[in-house]
Amino acid sequence: MKNLLLPILLIFSMTAYSDNGPENESVISWLNIVDSGEYAASWDESASLFQEQISSSSWVQALNKVRAPLGSVISRKVTGTSAYSTLPGAPAGEYVVVTLATNYENKNAATETVTVTKNGNKWRVVGYFIK
Repeated sequence: MKNLLLPILLIFSMTAYSDNGPENESVISWLNIVDSGEYAASWDESASLFQEQISSSSWVQALNKVRAPLGSVISRKVTGTSAYSTLPGAPAGEYVVVTLATNYENKNAATETVTVTKNGNKWRVVGYFIK
């Protein structure tokens, strides 16, 4: 299965962060949208930085190609959370990278990496990677 890397993953300036904060709730909520096959809605719920990197139609096409074949989520657990103040190609800001161990119907032992940034009082996705 090909890896899905959209749109930001390389990380610099790591700092410690809580594994059970509101950013994790936002990640799980967003992943639930993806899991339900509502790919366009997941794009709508992403940060503007994400939306500037990929169009809604390209996002839907990418997830139909990469995520849909994995099938339903059997289990998912947060395995790590790290905060960063900078990301390559992105403005300085508040970013959190959440890694999750995920078992899908058609793929065991996958790792999902979701990067979020704070927009006002809400954490929004700026990157998503499945390996």
